[in-house]
Amino acid sequence: MRQKLAAGNWKMNGLVSDLGMIDTLTSAHPKPSSEVLLCLPATLIAPAVQRFAKAPVSFGGQDCHAETSGAFTGDVSAAMLKDAGATHVILGHSERRTAYDEQDDAVRAKAQAVTAAGLTAIICVGESLEDREAAKTLDLIGGQMSGSIPDEATGGNFVLAYEPIWAIGTGLTPTMDQIAEVHDFMRAQLEDRFGEGIGQSVRLLYGGSVKPANADEIFAVPNVDGALVGGASLKAEDFGGIVKALDAAEG
Repeated sequence: MRQKLAAGNWKMNGLVSDLGMIDTLTSAHPKPSSEVLLCLPATLIAPAVQRFAKAPVSFGGQDCHAETSGAFTGDVSAAMLKDAGATHVILGHSERRTAYDEQDDAVRAKAQAVTAAGLTAIICVGESLEDREAAKTLDLIGGQMSGSIPDEATGGNFVLAYEPIWAIGTGLTPTMDQIAEVHDFMRAQLEDRFGEGIGQSVRLLYGGSVKPANADEIFAVPNVDGALVGGASLKAEDFGGIVKALDAAEG
């Protein structure tokens, strides 16, 4: 059984004063059956870990450098994130791929650094609206998976997130058939590459305008093991509603 995962990505939002949201979240959901993860700005990871050491929530980073240390001003290594208390790191998010021109080989190198540090890599893949309309979705995602996922990947150190670029922060959501097609394809690709054991053990998340109103429907789709949530993860009520829906799907 793959434990469901509700992962929130705060992106470049949040100060220490905003951590009260997590108090509200964990008070409302003290014993979730799903794993709950918040990927915070690097400045908030250590204080969050210290403050919520006994709460049913883990914390992660949103990116890292492929090297363990060096003359890389402004960057953060996987070892630094682990030292702060992180358990996961998001890699290859469409905002990084687009705004910073991150290519698959760079994502793979970062994933290798993350797993070497003993953390779990959440690797993101997804197509643009242009790719979707040109019927290139599966070819593009297959290429991103092949180039971004390291050979060392297992269900214990790796999570794969499908985030259609055109659905992130737009309010647009693919149909359930479209989500199912991509998630079934990703599962088959993982099994072909790593074998059925590892391929079945990797959790597949959907991300892109996930909210309480559509969470039940999304989590009912086969091979959807949870969500990578953006804006809705900043509000305890919204993210809590998603956690509740995922717990119901777990049961």
